Amino acid sequence: MVRGFGEDGPHPVDRHVGRRVAEKRVSLGYNQSDLGRALGLTFQQVQKYEKGANRISASKLWDIARFFKVDVSYFFEGLVTRSGMAENDGEEFDHDHPSTRHSIEIGRLASRLTTHQQRLVLEVMRDMTSKGEDARP
Repeated sequence: MVRGFGEDGPHPVDRHVGRRVAEKRVSLGYNQSDLGRALGLTFQQVQKYEKGANRISASKLWDIARFFKVDVSYFFEGLVTRSGMAENDGEEFDHDHPSTRHSIEIGRLASRLTTHQQRLVLEVMRDMTSKGEDARP
């Protein structure tokens, strides 16, 4: 069954590909306007692609991959259904938690820390998340 934006929202594959575009863009230090200029798009169009609200055409995904210097398959990595088979129609997709600009930046900055510093930051984050589960605003 083909599904676009509607009652159910954007198709899970469109959301996944858009999220991968956003992750790569942020990890390379580009903003939406930078990517838009490189592709001849507005930042609003890039924003819609990244949210999955607008599907990315094959040719545009090809252009994005060339700009980021990655293979097109990069955008589909990690896309699996709960049964592990991405080909079956109608099956629910199992997604990681959506990345945010902050979580991507944390990952990028972590590589600059020593192993000891990374362990300390990880302990702090684990402590904050375990306490935050009970007392979220």
